[in-house]
Amino acid sequence: MTQDLQAKRKELAEKREQLLQRLDAIKRDIGGGLSADFEEQAVQLENADVLAEISRVTNEELQKVTQALQRIEQELARKP
Repeated sequence: MTQDLQAKRKELAEKREQLLQRLDAIKRDIGGGLSADFEEQAVQLENADVLAEISRVTNEELQKVTQALQRIEQELARKP
C-alpha cells in the first residue's frame, strides 16, 4: 500500500508541475500586451477570454491535485 501511495504521490507531483507550467505560460500570454493592428487585437481579446477560462479550470485542477497530495502525505506520515 505504501508503494502505491508513493507512486501516486509521484504521479500527482508531476501533474502539479505540469499545471504550474501551464499557468505560467497563460500568464505570459495574457501579459504580452495587445498588437497595434486592430484585427489582431480582436483575435487577442477573444483569445484572452479563452485563456482566462483555461486558467480558471487549471487552477481548479491544481487545487484538487494539491489536496490529494496533502491527503497522501498525511497517510504516509501515519505509516511507519
